[in-house]
Amino acid sequence: MKTTHTLKRALVAASAVAALAATVLTPIAHAATYAAPTAPTNVVAYESAGGVTVRWTPSSTAAPEITSYIVSAGAGSCPVIVSAKAKSVVTMPVLAGQKVFTPVVQAVSAYGISPAAKANKSFDGTKIKNISANFKSLQFLQLSDFHGAIDVSSTSIGAAGLVAAWNNERAINPNTVAVSAGDNIGAAPQISSAFEEIPTIEALNLMKLDASTFGNHEHDRNIAHVQKVIGASDFQWVAANYSSLKDLVSGSKAAKPYTIVTRDGVKIAIVGANTESTAEQVFPGNLTGPSGTIVIDPSAKGVNAAIAAARAEGAQVVIALVHQGWTENVDGVAVGRLNEIASEIKGADVVYGGHSHLVYSTAIPAASIRSSATLVAQVRNAGVEYTRTTLCVNTTSGRVKGSAVEYVSKADAAKFTPDATTAALVKKYKDSLAPKLDVKIGSVTGLFPRGGSPAVERSGETPLGNFTTDAIRAKYKTDFALINGGGIRDTFPAKTYSPLDKTLSRPATSTTGPWDVTVGDAMTVFPFGNSISTTTITGATLWKALENGVGGAYPADGRFPQISGFKFSFDSSKPVGSRIVSVTKLDGTAIAKDSTIYTIATVDYLVQGGDGYVGVFSPAVAKVRDLLVDVFVEAVKNAKTVAVPAADGRTKKVN
Repeated sequence: MKTTHTLKRALVAASAVAALAATVLTPIAHAATYAAPTAPTNVVAYESAGGVTVRWTPSSTAAPEITSYIVSAGAGSCPVIVSAKAKSVVTMPVLAGQKVFTPVVQAVSAYGISPAAKANKSFDGTKIKNISANFKSLQFLQLSDFHGAIDVSSTSIGAAGLVAAWNNERAINPNTVAVSAGDNIGAAPQISSAFEEIPTIEALNLMKLDASTFGNHEHDRNIAHVQKVIGASDFQWVAANYSSLKDLVSGSKAAKPYTIVTRDGVKIAIVGANTESTAEQVFPGNLTGPSGTIVIDPSAKGVNAAIAAARAEGAQVVIALVHQGWTENVDGVAVGRLNEIASEIKGADVVYGGHSHLVYSTAIPAASIRSSATLVAQVRNAGVEYTRTTLCVNTTSGRVKGSAVEYVSKADAAKFTPDATTAALVKKYKDSLAPKLDVKIGSVTGLFPRGGSPAVERSGETPLGNFTTDAIRAKYKTDFALINGGGIRDTFPAKTYSPLDKTLSRPATSTTGPWDVTVGDAMTVFPFGNSISTTTITGATLWKALENGVGGAYPADGRFPQISGFKFSFDSSKPVGSRIVSVTKLDGTAIAKDSTIYTIATVDYLVQGGDGYVGVFSPAVAKVRDLLVDVFVEAVKNAKTVAVPAADGRTKKVN
């Protein structure tokens, strides 16, 4: 994070909470002084010479300030983004093919986009006299951090549902482009990870994805696996901030800095960029291929060069897929690497983010009157929703008139019958796993939570972290145990795992526990295949490890330490590197920053420096033990019925 953002975050400890009003995002800040914009009022619309003119009363004064207003009318319309400094009136072109529509107006600030305020009347596009022939409406369907959620669950739409919903979207507007901002695979349920993630790629092919950038989890396995994924993909992989793409090739298919697709004569460029934190979030060597090691540039330099090249090739619209995330709204500033990079990107009409698994959208004001504001949007993970963006381009001038984003939920997608071909694909893989995964290993008295905003496992002590680290420490009889919160990928029982065995007691069929848990649940919670390693750590390096754990992009980063055998407190308002307040043994004895040696059990990924834990866990003396998931399964079996543990204060946030 940049220093300025760290200081901003130090002023207010509370993070933002994202909420959806219908399908429209409304982030709400905790700080009393700052809030997302409220909707404008008194929206009046009437037919005029240019199409439909819309007037409104501006939203009440807001902090941060309202920068723009978005006027739109749903799929197939011609959205307009107007500066808040302009008059509160704009004429929205009406396009051929529009049917009945109701204009809406939304206010935009750095914190987000307001709910939509509807106009006083609706219009029948077939009866509008003045149709704008030189404007075309494009539609973009976008998801991110899908993580192999191809099976329908209590939260995920599932691949069959997404195919059906996206086919319907294309029927409404054939000028549709489908994209992903990365992490399509990795940290995935067994239905994907057990088959080298190919089921997810096959599902994305059926969804008719046009392009995707890489996320850090695309590199959870080696370059040879990335090549296999590229070879199986019917869509184009794009990355403009990689030092080399030479090894990201499979036969005639290869990753590119950008790709251009055409819809109804309009040339649309799709540019990609991955997070620079990939290098510390995957195993050492995973970015190394025959031609050398891929270095990921944290700046927008490569993206801007790709945009310039695409424009020179005739692209009229540019979409940037950036695997970076918004983190929180604090003291009037929207904080996150997505926000930083989006402000540096030049020439993109829409920037899609991801990585932090949060919902966020805004519009960056136009640099001049000759350009439109840049829409920025991010969607939640695991296929719980997708975004539908309507963008209007003037084909005569080649300029974008405006764009508007909507969030489509699982409930929205459920209106359509799941695609039979995709459902059969999912069933094929699921059936082959059932004998192994539906094996009961025990029961739990309640749901072990995961996720939230911020995610519980990435921001503080959590029951699943306590149970797991206690089990690890007990098995290997070490002084301490530590795992990274980002390695926990689901609730327990798992929301994204649905056993075929319907005799099992599950949250979906019983409102209260105890609930049965299976091998499939365990492997969904811990999908990475990490092994436990026992090693040593000094008091000084333990402090160093904990500083790393509460640094990074806290509270969105996956490095947060879930621990056993000791306690620590931290103050997230302090600068990164000086946030740890105290570290003690369970009896309260202080653990000094000295050379005293302790034994510790952790995962091999962290021993090798993953998630920024470099120079901490003494890899030279580390001994690889058992798979983390096997240790977890053993602990559940031994307990038979696991009570959800209450927090015992081993981790304490003091601000």
